[in-house]
Amino acid sequence: MKYCVSFTLMFFCTQLFASPVTSLENIQGITFNNAGKLISFNSIQFRSGKVVSLDKPQQYKQRKRLDGKGAYVLPGIIDAHGHVMGLGFNLMQVDVRKSTSADSAGKAVAKFAKKNPDLQWIRGRGWNEVQWSGKTLPTAKDLDRWIKDRPVWLRRVDGHAGWANSKALALAGINKDTQDPNGGQIIRDEKGHPTGILIDNAMALISKQLPKYSALEQQQALHHSSEHLLSSGITSVHDAGIDYTTYQTYRDYAKNKRLPIRIYGMLSAADPNLERMLKQGWITDSQDFLSIRSVKIFSDGALGSRGAALKKPYTDKAEHLGLMLREQADIRSLYALVLKHQFQINIHAIGDRANQIALDEFAYVFQTSGGQELRHRIEHAQVVDLADIPRFKELNIIPSMQPTHATSDKNMAGDRLGNTRLKGAYAWQRFLKQGSRVAAGSDFPVELANPFYGLHAAVTRQDRKNQPEKGWLPSQKMTVPQALRAFTLDAAYSAHQENELGGLTPGKWADFILIDRNIFEIPVEDIWKAKVLATYIAGQERYRKSI
Repeated sequence: MKYCVSFTLMFFCTQLFASPVTSLENIQGITFNNAGKLISFNSIQFRSGKVVSLDKPQQYKQRKRLDGKGAYVLPGIIDAHGHVMGLGFNLMQVDVRKSTSADSAGKAVAKFAKKNPDLQWIRGRGWNEVQWSGKTLPTAKDLDRWIKDRPVWLRRVDGHAGWANSKALALAGINKDTQDPNGGQIIRDEKGHPTGILIDNAMALISKQLPKYSALEQQQALHHSSEHLLSSGITSVHDAGIDYTTYQTYRDYAKNKRLPIRIYGMLSAADPNLERMLKQGWITDSQDFLSIRSVKIFSDGALGSRGAALKKPYTDKAEHLGLMLREQADIRSLYALVLKHQFQINIHAIGDRANQIALDEFAYVFQTSGGQELRHRIEHAQVVDLADIPRFKELNIIPSMQPTHATSDKNMAGDRLGNTRLKGAYAWQRFLKQGSRVAAGSDFPVELANPFYGLHAAVTRQDRKNQPEKGWLPSQKMTVPQALRAFTLDAAYSAHQENELGGLTPGKWADFILIDRNIFEIPVEDIWKAKVLATYIAGQERYRKSI
């Protein structure tokens, strides 16, 4: 056949000369169609990295057949809020997440330091005094008992507080006379001496002393993080706050087709090169591995460290309202700058005061500069005044929320907020019922990246010990379809990528995972136990579980 002159003949010519189709068969698949409805399938066909059809594989006479061996298939999980390099560096540092006391954390630090004698600083993360008996903050002296000769800096699990030993405090010049920076707090003893705990912006007093990571360490962090995420079934991450070095690294990797996972990057508003990056415009690539068209702004701190900005004082700390990390006027200026370059605004807001200010400034900038169509987001939207929840829908603001935050915080949120404010806390169902799209993520490494932990938390409002029995604030539970959609289609929507990602309909990238059980049929309390057998991006296997 030399020419294809009719439409019918052109179709057959296209089929004849196109690249081969790969067909994954013998599977039980579930995805969302473009209207957001669940559909099932038993085979998926893809070519050149994109889905061409579901079921009816026999229409492709010449096809490469893959046997799914009865596995369950879901779209690749999109984590709408994580920290890729942060996770990678965490995997290279001391992990004190499992510590049960200040002493057990100190013991882990000493063990790590002994194994790494060449490190100038011992860095780590994960401590959470709320999980310890007594629930009291640790001190520099607690660390000094284990290591004195080298500086130690351990970030709290939420990343909004840090714990230093005396050597680190001395190197940073932090003493009784050091003033609290704006948006930060140095915790002091009864005599005014620093205890070793620094909150939010005060952490910069230590962080500016830390050695910068080398190019090799950056590469190692990306490698370790990507391996971990792919093994968890995550194919795409919205990286919440990348600095200029990471911006350059991602662009270089994308240019050379070396990015191992898809990344939707949010530029850090705190980076001094922000405007320089904005002037470069949106960053995209033809394979949709890298998209940078948003900015991450911090407004307040975290609830656990009492840095979340509240309208009324903390229930467990009289007269304390938390911390605004930026003045409202500064937030207004940043909104205007970001919209000038047509970037999406993604603002961190945890407390009800921070959420109200974020919404107020969206309303103002839309009236003065427009830009409402850019699908702006509030990251976390964790504690929201009930009167402010409808404003998300009115202003077309996407609540970007992390289900495991609720199950991690349930033991202290009531103490911090009291019962009345809890009505607007972690209020997923309130947002869904008013028609808001919820973009779900984990906020790794604050929480564990495993998306099935997030799906389980969303559906049960329980921890992985199935406590409390009926779920914490159970009226806000999601259904399984709602939760999966928040981690796939609606996460893609929140990144302007719903036509390319978030489902397995023809024309979208063939990003999918094989798992060992049907999360729609098993008891919901077992969802967290799901294991990823394989992860595919653009039809290419990127991870397979060892047998």
